[in-house]
Amino acid sequence: MVSKSKGKKEDNLEVVEHALTNTEHFIEQNQKTITIAIIAIVAVVGIFLGYKRFIVAPKEKEAQSQMFAAEHYFEKDSFNLALNGDGNYLGFLDVIDQYKSTKTAKLAHYYSGISYLKLGKFQEAIDQLKKFKLKDAMIQPISQGAIGDAYCELGRINEAVEYYLKAARMEPNAFVTPIYLMKAGELLESNKEYSKALPLYKEIQKDYPESSEGRKIEKYIARAEAGLAK
Repeated sequence: MVSKSKGKKEDNLEVVEHALTNTEHFIEQNQKTITIAIIAIVAVVGIFLGYKRFIVAPKEKEAQSQMFAAEHYFEKDSFNLALNGDGNYLGFLDVIDQYKSTKTAKLAHYYSGISYLKLGKFQEAIDQLKKFKLKDAMIQPISQGAIGDAYCELGRINEAVEYYLKAARMEPNAFVTPIYLMKAGELLESNKEYSKALPLYKEIQKDYPESSEGRKIEKYIARAEAGLAK
């Protein structure tokens, strides 16, 4: 007498054999189509890798070389030359225009935004900084904070607070976060929005007591609490 367990195993084996047979038949009947599909995939991968190696990489290297002078001018606070070039070397705006698809051009949006901010051209600064999409744990929060600075200079308090908080929350750390929490808090307090400013001050006190903002935060807390009590 065959056990139920053995019978079940035989049934399972038949199912597997049947599936394998069907697969073999499918491959035999569609061998040409499958071969063409495999060749197409290999070709696409090859084209992509070749594009990255022989077009993107050299263009990236060239863009970096072209932006060297602009970065030099930026470091020396020569922001007009950094933006527009000096006649011999490209400025950030030229790099953006001529090397659109590169990481270097993306970084040039950041440099351009900061340059415009330093020159007092606040809307231009906002436009450039909003185009900065390169993922970087330090630069990205600073770019959002700089947008906040530009909005603040334009008197657009709500937008400034929004971007300061974006900067603070993007990559929380003891260097950047308390700076932008404080900026947001001070703007809210100046707008008499004490109930919104106070939690930000207390967050600095709790999470970043060793920061320069944390060491002086008690007076800000006291002032916001006094404002709420009025």
